[in-house]
Amino acid sequence: MVFIADYGAGNLHSVQKAFEYLGVKTVVSADASRLSEYSKVLVPGVGAFGHAIGSFNRSGFSDAIREHIDKGRHVLGICLGMQLFLTESEEMGAHRGLDVVAGKVRLFRDTDEKVPQIGWNSVDYCRDSELFRGIPDKSFFYFVHSYYCDPVHSADVVATTFFGGKNFCSAIEKNGIFAVQFHPEKSSEAGLQVLKNFAKC
Repeated sequence: MVFIADYGAGNLHSVQKAFEYLGVKTVVSADASRLSEYSKVLVPGVGAFGHAIGSFNRSGFSDAIREHIDKGRHVLGICLGMQLFLTESEEMGAHRGLDVVAGKVRLFRDTDEKVPQIGWNSVDYCRDSELFRGIPDKSFFYFVHSYYCDPVHSADVVATTFFGGKNFCSAIEKNGIFAVQFHPEKSSEAGLQVLKNFAKC
């Protein structure tokens, strides 16, 4: 069973429906104290970093997620949920993140491409990842974002995507921490396989 964190900034129901389609049981809850009952936690996210991390802190999810990770349990961040895992974000000012992955969330700058990136783009693997088992390299996933994650340690990056004149980090795997910038619940069969892999890992 997967615990889906409801902290007021998530695309909760589409993710829950995707898991249900796969036959994976879920519970959606805003009660951070319940998180310790589950081995797998999903952090969705749509919206602005500052508002989201504020809600995450007030709700108690920040401490609960850190404790969950310290116990060696698995967590998956999607889109803004991925960005919350990093040290800080520059979105509309400086904001401190969970800092479970060292790095900064940056705005796409100095590009002729339209920002935000909205639509399908390919994902290039940097190394093997449990999250992408059974999914061919350079598969396409659905993105909606203006900011991207820039981890300090290249070893944390398992996939990149080209946009805005650069290869940016589109997936992270680190000691049970999984994160993707794209929306697997909107990414057809490849996206469903990502969710299935997380549920099984």
